[in-house]
Amino acid sequence: MNTTRFRRAALAVAGVVVLPLALTACGDDGKDNKDSKDSAASAAAPQESESTTDDAPGAGDQPFGTACASVPASGAGSFDGMSKDPVATAASHNPDLSTLVTAVRKAGLVDTLNNAQNITVFAPTNDAFAKIPKADLDKVLSDKATLTKILTYHVVGEKLAPARLASGTYPTLEKSTLTTAGSGESYTVNDSAKVVCGNVSTSNATVHIIDTVLMPKM
Repeated sequence: MNTTRFRRAALAVAGVVVLPLALTACGDDGKDNKDSKDSAASAAAPQESESTTDDAPGAGDQPFGTACASVPASGAGSFDGMSKDPVATAASHNPDLSTLVTAVRKAGLVDTLNNAQNITVFAPTNDAFAKIPKADLDKVLSDKATLTKILTYHVVGEKLAPARLASGTYPTLEKSTLTTAGSGESYTVNDSAKVVCGNVSTSNATVHIIDTVLMPKM
């Protein structure tokens, strides 16, 4: 009888000891499962990118600047219309850029500009070209090499949203660099040309219309 009681007592003690251990083990498993789930959720969650989305289509600001008021409200020359065409074609629908379009055609750059992807074009207005003495302008327009050098100096090989115009130096298609500065809706290029209608979208480019022709080092 004593032996039977001893065995029962021993089993009872073992049960008391094993039960907390089992509960502890269950608690640890639960924590491990939670940690595992948290880790999986963290891995599945989108990670914050180090790059900005300023240059992504539709992520930038709307066109801005005083000269934007002259852009037609509808049709091929409107902001919506230009967004559907490549940059040289889009510019041809804007009456204020007719001299630039003529120059691009004379230089044989229409296909180059239309086929390029994700570029920025600083587009001088007709008034910008009018600042150049007529004799000098006619000379440039008749010299394909010089004209090409000037026009490609207005092209940067990446899209520059307004925020990136605040302060930057960018390589151009002409193989030299230009600089931008400003804030809000007031920006300059090379401390001389003012952006008068910025952030105009075409199907392959961002266009910033400027009031002065940029001149690379000759």
